[in-house]
Amino acid sequence: MAKPRGNTRTEPGAGDGFWDRPMLINLLADLLLLAGGVLLAWAGAMALQRLPVFPLKQLVVVTPLDQVSRAQIEHTARSALSGNFFTVNLEAAQAAFERMPWVRSASLRRLWPDGVELALEEHRAAARWTPQEGEARLVNSRGEVFLASSREALPAFAGPEGSAPRVLARYQEFNDGLAAIGRKPVAIHLSAREAWQLKLDDGVVLELGRDQPKHPLADRLRRFTTHYATVSSSAKNRLQTIGVVDMRYPNGFALRASKS
Repeated sequence: MAKPRGNTRTEPGAGDGFWDRPMLINLLADLLLLAGGVLLAWAGAMALQRLPVFPLKQLVVVTPLDQVSRAQIEHTARSALSGNFFTVNLEAAQAAFERMPWVRSASLRRLWPDGVELALEEHRAAARWTPQEGEARLVNSRGEVFLASSREALPAFAGPEGSAPRVLARYQEFNDGLAAIGRKPVAIHLSAREAWQLKLDDGVVLELGRDQPKHPLADRLRRFTTHYATVSSSAKNRLQTIGVVDMRYPNGFALRASKS
């Protein structure tokens, strides 16, 4: 006599393994193919960069230059532009060119298929600044101090570090104010106590003192030019013996003779 068949139970997910899920297998296969393609492309790019192809053959300077010489550019390029068209480090090269004297900024870009284009902005010198650690410094037309020397006849500025923009702005004001009497400042000194001193092209030194709301520098300079212009020609000859004009008085000025 046959035994009755017992009830059978199937555990949940017993036939639901990884290999029984075609969609999951296809997704994993697609991801592996994509990753393999990315790795292959990366390896190809790295291999291409290491091949002796696409060497840099030319550096094209696209801006006219007055202070930077061709020899300086070539010297910097030999050390800064290493590698080929793809591997050259343009950021490091930019920093190297900006360390050159008279260079305010530099920009580079690749020039297909074997070159680099270089654009340089030079400093425009406006005055000399106090040397630092024996190195000559200049002030550019933006009031920025940079390391360089010049043979041009530039005015001499002196003042606390960081005050070059203020001195340059005052120089332009003083120069405009003195133009009425045909004079111009050749040196400006700003003391640590904010006192201003000018030396004119005829050797006369103006002590203007500190700028004050009640007695601004512009008024003191105007007072000087007014009296200078009204001096007779015979009296003007005596100005050659005057060394210092002290304009720090509210309503007048004092004269001191030259020591020479």
